Amino acid sequence: MRLLHTSDWHLGRTFHGASLIDAQRSVLQEIINVTANQQVQAVLISGDIYDRALPHVDAVQLCNWALRELRATGATVIITSGNHDSASRLGFGAELLDSAGVHIIADIDRMVHPVLCDAGDHQVAIFGIPYLEPRMVMERLGAAKASHESVVRAAIGEIDKHLAAADHGGKPVVSIAMAHLFAAGGIGSDSERELSTGNLDVVPMELFEHFDYAALGHLHGRQKVRDHVRYSGSPLAYSFSEVNQTKGMWLIDTNAGGIESVQEILLSVPKKLAVLKGKLPDLLSDPELEYATEAWCQITLTDAQRPADAMTALRARFPDTVVLNFAPEGGPENSAPSTYAQRMAKATSTEDVVGDFMEHVRERAADEAEREVISTVIRATRESQVSQ
Repeated sequence: MRLLHTSDWHLGRTFHGASLIDAQRSVLQEIINVTANQQVQAVLISGDIYDRALPHVDAVQLCNWALRELRATGATVIITSGNHDSASRLGFGAELLDSAGVHIIADIDRMVHPVLCDAGDHQVAIFGIPYLEPRMVMERLGAAKASHESVVRAAIGEIDKHLAAADHGGKPVVSIAMAHLFAAGGIGSDSERELSTGNLDVVPMELFEHFDYAALGHLHGRQKVRDHVRYSGSPLAYSFSEVNQTKGMWLIDTNAGGIESVQEILLSVPKKLAVLKGKLPDLLSDPELEYATEAWCQITLTDAQRPADAMTALRARFPDTVVLNFAPEGGPENSAPSTYAQRMAKATSTEDVVGDFMEHVRERAADEAEREVISTVIRATRESQVSQ
């Protein structure tokens, strides 16, 4: 049997205020095409279908379209809820959708009942573990404490009971676990919402050792934690920390003995990311940066002083600059005092006070024309006070 592992669609997400709906539709169409062309029999979507618990209508319509098109290929679709999803909303009508070949596992009652797929000489049992908020489920699961490790351990224990007791007609069973969590050894990025503070969210990957394959979601970088424990990652980049990630999915083939092969399927990038650093004149003139003119850009300027209207100048060449940072070359020891208090201590006149305040706020000293305006206003104020 052939399975496709994807996750973290985050439908409805924006990128620094810009809508990603068109880009998401494009990459979902690519997932649908892969499903059809590779004759995938089951699509596993391991959580975070939506970017927020109450998704915008555009995101809901996009999800509806994608699921319909995936089913039209003939593939069964299995979905688990993630920490961004509202489990109750995502799971609405789940029993009705089962008959349509779309299986949504968003609560612990459905978690212990696998989606069974017949592959002729073997069966594939797919168990979905929804995102588990420890304090909300620990009592129902009989978990020892309110930690992600404890509740996931208890959930897998319940799954194991049902897997051992199930009658599979004498056929070998290939067991697949879907889960949305942070497995020890995984590498995160800035665009994932923390599940908890400290290391309380980390789940030992050894919990999944007895499954033939663990299709994980939550981390946005596609990665292999172990041969049989993998993250598909998000199909699009959702932060500049993902600039060097190659987006894709995993294509899994099973046989009566377990997992026959796992192949990577790469996805195209509707719009690239570019992280640039340098002085403004160099950035505006360097021909090697032409690739960034059509990318989302994060730019750090290293000019000794913050250039006036820097964003305007940058967007003339890089129109989709969405983040602008300033890190002057030389570091603090070679620059002006970094705090307003230090500047005030060195001020010897009212003009200095005003000028230093402007430099502190703007990270750029007043130019000659601005200094003339400051002096004129201060002089006029003093003359007005004297005349009174």
